[in-house]
Amino acid sequence: MKLIIRILTTSILVLLISHFMKGVHVASFSTSIIVAIVLGLLNVFIKPILVLFTMPITFFTLGLFLLVINGLIIILCDNIVGGFDVDNFITALLFSIILSVSQSFVNLFLKD
Repeated sequence: MKLIIRILTTSILVLLISHFMKGVHVASFSTSIIVAIVLGLLNVFIKPILVLFTMPITFFTLGLFLLVINGLIIILCDNIVGGFDVDNFITALLFSIILSVSQSFVNLFLKD
């Protein structure tokens, strides 16, 4: 049940952020659900591999390179999901930051 709630909240946040942010386009609510699922899968399977390979860069930038990895995950999701478009890397980076912060706030209120 928690997984379904997280997917729905992430999809609502993706839809809201795309509505207010230039450069991010989501075709419909069903597309935002697919984006939430694909982002979750990419964060589980691909992100740890990227973090492992970029560990020295992440260490020297004091963890700020993780923001770049999050932007790359958004770009990869853009390439996978039809109906979800991000114009450029800077937009993907800002989108990932806003999505992460808003997910943190929503998860604070949705605790058991």
